[in-house]
Amino acid sequence: KFDEAPHYALLKELFTQTFSTPRYHPKSQPFVDHVLTFTIADNRIWFRNYQIIEEDASLVEIGPRFVLNLIKIFQGSFGGPTLYENPHFQSPNMYRRMIRMQKAAKQKERQLVKEIRLEKRKAVKEVLREDVTDDVFVTPAEEKPERVENEAPGPDKTKRKKKKKLTELKKKTLLKRKGLR
Repeated sequence: KFDEAPHYALLKELFTQTFSTPRYHPKSQPFVDHVLTFTIADNRIWFRNYQIIEEDASLVEIGPRFVLNLIKIFQGSFGGPTLYENPHFQSPNMYRRMIRMQKAAKQKERQLVKEIRLEKRKAVKEVLREDVTDDVFVTPAEEKPERVENEAPGPDKTKRKKKKKLTELKKKTLLKRKGLR
C-alpha cells in the first residue's frame, strides 16, 4: 500500500532512512533479531516492533507500538508549501467543539419541548374553565335569617345530672373499698 499513493511513497522513504541500519556500520550485527512493521489501515500508519524467536522462527511483539495519523506534509522541515493535507484528519479541538455543539443542540431541543409542554398545559386549563356541565348540580337553597344571641346561654341541666351521678358513683366505690357496704 505504500507504493499506491505518492504521499505514502514519501513516508516509506522517510521510514527507511530513519529506521534502517547504515551499511557497514561498525555496531551493526550480521543477524536479524527484530522486525519493524508499518501498516496502513483506517488512513493511519500502525507501527509494531517484533522479536524473532530462534527456536521456531515465530514473531513475538515486544513493543513499543503506536499509531501515526498523517496531518500534513510540508516541503521544508517545519514549513514551506504544503505537499499533502489529510482530508480525513479532524483536530481534537474540532472534535471537542462538535461534541459540545451536539450537547448544546440537545439541551436547546429539550428546552423547546418543555416550553411546548407548558403551553399545552395552559391551553388545557383554559378549556376546562369553560365547561358547561359545571352548574348541573347547583340547586337554589332557601336563605335562612341569621340569628343573633344577645344573652349568654343558661346552665345546661344535663351536665348537672351527670355530675350528680358521678359523685354518687364515687361515694359507692369508696364505701366498697372501706368494706362498709
